[in-house]
Formats: sequence, C-alpha cells, structure tokens
Amino acid sequence: MNLYADIRALVLDRLETLQAAGQLPEGLSFNAVAVEPPRDAAHGDMATNAAMVLAKPAKTKPRDIAENLAAALAEDPRIATAEVAGPGFINLRLSPDVWTGVVQAVMQEGKAYGRGSIGAGKSVNVEYVSANPTGPLHVGHTRGAVFGDALAALLDFAGWDVTREYYINDGGAQVDVLARSVYLRYLEAHGQEVTFQDGTYPGDYLVPVGEALKAKVGDAYIDQPEEVWLAEVRSFATDAMLELIREDLAVLGVRMDQFFSEKSLYGTGKIESALEALDAKGRIYEGVLEPPKGKKPEDWEPREQTLFRSTAHGDDVDRPVKKSDGSWTYFAPDIAYHYDKVTRGYDQLIDVFGADHGGYVKRMKAAVSALSDGSVPLDVKLTQLVKLTKDGQPFKMSKRAGTFVTLRDVVDQVGPGVTRFVMLTRKNDAPLDFDFDKVLEQSRDNPVFYVQYAHARAASVLRKAAAMGVSPSPEALRQEDLSDPAAQALAARLADWPRQVEIAAKGNEPHRIAFFLYDLASAFHSLWHRGNEDPAQRFVFEDDLELSARKTVLPRATAIVISTGLGILGVEPLEEMR
Repeated sequence: MNLYADIRALVLDRLETLQAAGQLPEGLSFNAVAVEPPRDAAHGDMATNAAMVLAKPAKTKPRDIAENLAAALAEDPRIATAEVAGPGFINLRLSPDVWTGVVQAVMQEGKAYGRGSIGAGKSVNVEYVSANPTGPLHVGHTRGAVFGDALAALLDFAGWDVTREYYINDGGAQVDVLARSVYLRYLEAHGQEVTFQDGTYPGDYLVPVGEALKAKVGDAYIDQPEEVWLAEVRSFATDAMLELIREDLAVLGVRMDQFFSEKSLYGTGKIESALEALDAKGRIYEGVLEPPKGKKPEDWEPREQTLFRSTAHGDDVDRPVKKSDGSWTYFAPDIAYHYDKVTRGYDQLIDVFGADHGGYVKRMKAAVSALSDGSVPLDVKLTQLVKLTKDGQPFKMSKRAGTFVTLRDVVDQVGPGVTRFVMLTRKNDAPLDFDFDKVLEQSRDNPVFYVQYAHARAASVLRKAAAMGVSPSPEALRQEDLSDPAAQALAARLADWPRQVEIAAKGNEPHRIAFFLYDLASAFHSLWHRGNEDPAQRFVFEDDLELSARKTVLPRATAIVISTGLGILGVEPLEEMR
C-alpha cells in the first residue's frame, strides 16, 4: 500500500473526469501534479498543487480548477473534506478508516511495506569506497562506504537490480610505493634497521605483511636490486592490503558484489578499445590545451597531446588521455573502466567519490555520455570530510596507520551500527561532525539512541503482551483505536514511509531514511508519553486482552517500519537498550 500514490491516482482520475466534462482542456500533462503533506499539519492530512501547476497551460484561474477538483475529490469515501486554500491549493482531510487501513497494511505486508517499484527492475551499478590498496580504510573511506552501501540497499528496496562494486586502484605508482614500504618491513623482519623515507607508508599495519613475506620467500630478496623483487612484492602486498580492506568492510557490514582491478585494463587492449570507441564518434583528436587557470602563459609549455573532446558533453575543457611521451594519463584507465561498465549493460551508473575528487565529476560524466551516446546516466556523489572529536578534543590518529584515523578506530569506539547511522545523519555533500561522546549519549539529541529507543520500547510492549498470551490483531483494529491525535499522527508517519522511500531513491539520498526514522520515532515516543498521562491510551491492559490485541497493532507496525528503515541503513534494530 502507498497511500500518497493512491490519493495522487485519485486526483489524476478526477482531473480526467473534469477533462471529459469539458471543464479542463485535453492534452494537459499531469506530471507535475503532486500530493504531499501540507506545510502546516493543522491544514489537513494531505495537499495537492494540481490547480496551481495546471492553471497556466489550461489558461484559466487556479481557484476555478481547484473548486471543481475539490468538489470531485470530496465524492470519494476516503476524502472527509477537500478545501481550497490560498491561490488554489487543495487541503485534504482523510476519513478515519483510511488510517486504520494504513496500519493494517503495514502489519499485513510486513517488511515489504514501502518497497517501491520505481526502479522497475532496471540495473544500476553503484561503485563506492574504491580506496587505494595501500593500507587500512580511514574515516573518510568509512563515510563513503556507509553512504554507498545504504544507497545500494535503498535502490534495491525501491525496485532496482543493484550491483555493488569496488574499483581497485592497483595500476598506479602508489602500489610501487606500497611494495617498497613492504620491502622495508621485510628487511626489518630479518633484523635490519630501516628508515622510512618521505612518500613511503610507515604504519604498523605493514609489519605483519613484511613478516608474511619473509615466511614466504625467506632471505631471497635480501640485498637484491629492486628489479628482482618489485613486481612480486607489489602483487603480494596488494593482495594483503585487499584482504585487510575486505576485513574492514566486513566489520562495517559492507559487502561487495564485485571487485574490479585497474591493473586488468593495462596490456589487455581495454584502454585502447575505449579510446577507439570515442575516436569512432569523433571525440578524440590531437591538440594543444590552453594554460590552466592561474598559470601565466610564460610558465606554460604547450605540448601536443591526445585529447578527449569532453566539452562536447558538458565539460569545461577538453581532457588529455595520452601524454606527449605516449604514456596514458590517469583519466585514460578511468574511461576504460566506465566503458567496461557501459558495455556490461547497466541502465544507470553511480560513483561515490570523496570530496577531493570533485574535479573529476564533469569529465567522468562527459566520458560516460560520449561512450553510451547519452543513454546511460552517471550520477556522481561526493562525500565530504568527517571531523572526529572525543572529550572535546580532536580524535588522535591511529599509531597502527601512522598518519590517519582508521575505520577500525571508529568502529572500536562506538560499534558498526552507531557508526553507520551517524554517517547518514547529514547529506553526503555536507561536512559531518562525529563526536564520540555525543553519539553514545542517551538523549533525544542523539538520533541513533532516539530511533533505537523507539524500537526497543515497541519491542517491550510486544514482549509484555506476549507474556499475557496476546498478539497484535490488525483485523480487529477499530477507528476509535486511532482517535487520539498522537495515534493518528503516528499512523500518518507510517503512511508517509513509501513516499519517503521513493523520494530518497529518486534523489539517491539515503540520509532521508535516517531523517524519516527520527521523525517516526518522535511520533511513537509522543504516543508513548500520552499513555503515561492517560491510562486509556496505553497499549496493554491486563484486564482486557481483546483491547490489548487491538492496541498493540500500532507499536508492532511502528517496529516493522523502523526495523525496515534501519535495515536499509545497515543498522541492527535493538530489542532492548543496553
């Protein structure tokens, strides 16, 4: 059941009726017609903008449309009143039995309630994390991992066929640096004193890798030149780091469907094939770029390069794909990787990048647009920085990592569930303050606690009822069980769940799920407190089992939706607070 979609369908049906009666012209588009909660709850349960958006194309006054439409809507038994407000908005109040039907639908559909169909089975590839395989994941990767994983789960819930993918950046110079760093730890494992030069990785996480290399090859690489051991150590170290990254992701509850190696693009003809595809479309040429912004012409050495005509697809400047010395730019394998995704047949691509990759957005969009002839949209989501504090002070970097705070540092402090929820309490492109003390605080100001407490309270009601031999009975629910304003407000929140899923999925914005859960929890806590003030509003009555069976339907429905929403965020709902 999707109440907002049902009422919007009613509005569209009545608009067609007005057209048939000659009160509206034919040929109008109803795409912009919306049914939403009113800005002020005192104005009604729902509102529609139909008259406002149709007035101009219909060449008539909004109120004229609104009055005819309101009269037509009022004929439906689900509509208690339809009132025209302001210049032409229509405020709707729904019949009491509508709310009863919503709560019953939640119970009947269970965790399928709210599951959408806007994805229509189309395939989407969500690429996220994609950290260099040179060490453990840090806190910035953590935010990208949580965001990407929640987005993938949200799209799956909204009807998409989702592939979760990790792009392994194992083809660049950084893996050579990793190999040299591991070689130093290898020498250290043999009892030699070593010095980490600038640019190498000094973190303790490489100590066991060096020891493992020693166990594998013994002293075979001692006093050997780099060309003897570099390739083998690079492969060994990359595999070790990928295993470490997989373990980090598992701690956070993140699973990938596919890992794609950048290295697999080199020497296989895949980069050449991608550029040939662009060349066939007239998008590759030999040319000289203008000096970058901020560089004086005298400081710029113009060189002919192989360029991608990305300006033809919305970019600011054309981009080099091959240097004047014949080597590939960093952009070339990225084009090839996305060409591979396009040829795999995805209907949509989503990349989750850190904020420091903002300069790559336009060029990647241009590349995918050119490669797919505009048929495969690419949405790039940037995750902003996370500021960590504890005891009022910046949280110190990890000795194990050497230079940064790791994912494990964060999860060890607060657990995976809290980590994930907090990472989604801000929009992905907004900076996030992560205060270890605040996120463990048991107060309304801590959204993690507030939502979990609502679920735990609902669970406690259901345990108490079960101990009495009572289970929620949705078929016995009556209008009067939802007559209290707090109960009706909670039912209205439950009704809004499918709409929120759709909005969040359309915008690729999983943070909206966290926001919704907080509002739902607030509505449930309000009803709970009503029971403290008025015993008649409680959920369980030891002397009336039939009434208890009806009253416990609402907390059960609330627990279902909270649990479903937390599941999308990758957070385990708590049955009782610890």
